[in-house]
Amino acid sequence: MNKRIILSKDAKKVFLRLKNKRRITKKELTLLKAIEYKFELIKTNPFYGLKVQKKLIPKEYRIKHNIKNLYRVSLPMFWRMLYTLRENQEVEIIAFILDIHNHKEYNKRFSYKKK
Repeated sequence: MNKRIILSKDAKKVFLRLKNKRRITKKELTLLKAIEYKFELIKTNPFYGLKVQKKLIPKEYRIKHNIKNLYRVSLPMFWRMLYTLRENQEVEIIAFILDIHNHKEYNKRFSYKKK
């Protein structure tokens, strides 16, 4: 079974900003390497991430990306990567990276409140 990863416009923007940065900090380099490593883990095991309950999937993702499932992967410094799995006629599993967020943006997207 062939597995590939496709980045959404938003995720690609974050990823390329990190990857193409001329002067990268240690934290940014750590984050970039972690993202690339998680891509490989997802290619090896598409179900690697923690599955988000259907009722917790943001409406925006359901509409914008027409998703039926959502997985969350933790990254360094409380960043999160979100992806969905799709099947086409050739039964190719596609890990579609929807977003890469810092912790504050992630909490806002999922309507989590501060304690």
